[in-house]
Amino acid sequence: MPVKHDLCQDLNRSHDEIQGRRAQDPHLDALIDKYANLDKQVLQAEAEARSDEELKKLKEKRVNLKDEISQRLVAPS
Repeated sequence: MPVKHDLCQDLNRSHDEIQGRRAQDPHLDALIDKYANLDKQVLQAEAEARSDEELKKLKEKRVNLKDEISQRLVAPS
């Protein structure tokens, strides 16, 4: 069964902290929106039992995006 990824939990950050940083950093805000959209695509692909290769590519994109968000969060605001 597909499971939505909780970005706050994955990054070990509070929701308030991330929302505060989003408000200060438009690029971070856009990255997080992109992550949420990509997570929905992964969930949909899992639910539709799409090919393993397609699902793997989506998951790799999601991981790379999460890494970019994480790096952005540790950078000085």
